[in-house]
Amino acid sequence: MPKFLSSLQNPLIKQYQLLQEKSKERRKQQLFPIEGQREIALALEGGYRLHTLLIQPEITSEAWLQNLQPQLSEIEQIHLSTEVYEKLAYRGSTEGVLALAHQKDHALSQLSLEHKNPLILVAEAPEKPGNIGALLRTADAANVDVVIIANPKTDLYNPNIIRSSVGCVFTQSIALGSTSEIIAWLQQQDIAIYAATLQNAVPYHMQNYHKATAIVVGTEASGLTEPWRVASTQNIMIPMQGFIDSMNVSVAAGILIFEAKRQRNFE
Repeated sequence: MPKFLSSLQNPLIKQYQLLQEKSKERRKQQLFPIEGQREIALALEGGYRLHTLLIQPEITSEAWLQNLQPQLSEIEQIHLSTEVYEKLAYRGSTEGVLALAHQKDHALSQLSLEHKNPLILVAEAPEKPGNIGALLRTADAANVDVVIIANPKTDLYNPNIIRSSVGCVFTQSIALGSTSEIIAWLQQQDIAIYAATLQNAVPYHMQNYHKATAIVVGTEASGLTEPWRVASTQNIMIPMQGFIDSMNVSVAAGILIFEAKRQRNFE
């Protein structure tokens, strides 16, 4: 019979709340919280190991639990009172399940490429969790090989990134590193760099993305730093026809990535 927790003062409940709120604790403990049936299922599919599964039995689908039972058989499962569950859950649509999971190593040195001509999305210094989540959803929709985040400003396991990515953070191959490390790695792998910037740029659709390609985007506020502009095979731009000269980074990334996919016949 699973343990039942009804006190907000329980050490596990306090640990969960701390991991929700503090990136420092997530880094220290190498754990992070997940909520929702879809997100937990995607984490398991993406090879993440669960530490603890927290269940509100009056809400959770028994069929969902049974379906995942082979993957959950060795995971500690704890039942929560309604009060405790509602305190921990950010959303009302998490279907009665929360989890603590072990983090993965996203070091660039751990990255391996499966395809000869990979399509890679690089985002330099994205800060807003919503933008990072949207970039990951774009990458998932286009089935890019890898997402690399340069000079990360936000913890990858921030609950807002998990929510805004609708779980794509778990299914994407993701690496983190400094701009200089990533440029050196791309050059070593003989991957063409197409930097989205206005300086010395040509329209994005005039380039050939059939070979190994990295599409690099920066922030709306400051764009890409100079090392990318210098190291790029070609700087590219999206011709703007309105009154402003920039667009949301995830929208820009989607336009560029899907042009590359179009040229590759969506392979």
